[in-house]
Amino acid sequence: MPSRPVPIPALIGDSLAKGVRRGIVRQVRAVFNDTAKGERPVMRSDDALFEPGSVIWRVHGDVTTMMVGGVAALLLQMLHPAVLAGVWDHSNFRTDMLGRLRRTARFIATTTFGARGEAEKVIARVHDIHDRIDGTLPDGTPYRAGDPRLLAWVHVTEAMSFLDAWIRYGEPSMTPADQDRYFADFARIPEALGANPVPCSRAEAEALIATMRPELAVDARTREVAALVLRQQPRNLSATPVQAITFQAAVDLLPDWARRMHGLPAPRLTRPLVRAGTSGIARTLRWAFG
Repeated sequence: MPSRPVPIPALIGDSLAKGVRRGIVRQVRAVFNDTAKGERPVMRSDDALFEPGSVIWRVHGDVTTMMVGGVAALLLQMLHPAVLAGVWDHSNFRTDMLGRLRRTARFIATTTFGARGEAEKVIARVHDIHDRIDGTLPDGTPYRAGDPRLLAWVHVTEAMSFLDAWIRYGEPSMTPADQDRYFADFARIPEALGANPVPCSRAEAEALIATMRPELAVDARTREVAALVLRQQPRNLSATPVQAITFQAAVDLLPDWARRMHGLPAPRLTRPLVRAGTSGIARTLRWAFG
């Protein structure tokens, strides 16, 4: 039988472990919170939109799987020309990709764990932003960020990616019923933003993705944005190995058809190494955050 991982404190000693834990937590929080703007971690509230202990809390509460799923979701989202155009025309992604990722992560954290009033406030703010974003695709087709169908694509790619990352690295035996509960819980957010249709089960999510696949495409702009996502350098160079493995895990998480559209090879490291490395990172961060 495979041996269990040795607890970290047993390897390095309790006092040193406390210092290591604090250092890891500090670095992770610095990635997701812009301290220059006074941002602090989103605190879990008993008055959140979702009950403490709900399936969505379980899935969205894991740092590693949310990072892996978040990057995979971005790579899927940009395959839709209108979603890509919204980023291309109305975003400073070239100079502030980290800021964009932070804003997305903070929106998910606030709407999942934050106090109900704050969650409703950020949903209304994002809804207003979408209403002001529109433009024209290179072929002359108009688009609106608030298009219910585009919002549905952004949501379903996030939900599927977050959930699949959690199943792979957090809960391989997650029941189909709990997976459906996750989609049903998460549906409340895109519905409030005006998305339609919104899947409330895994089967509905898979059907929506299959329905929208004929609309997906790749061009030079897709490749440029994907490269900026996957090649961005962490601000703390010591995080480079962790980020490299995390991004390889995101590419590995993509459906085969999406990876082929992007022209992305299977992970440069062998798949077992990528998955073993990501599992190790996940265990370490879960230990650090208690």
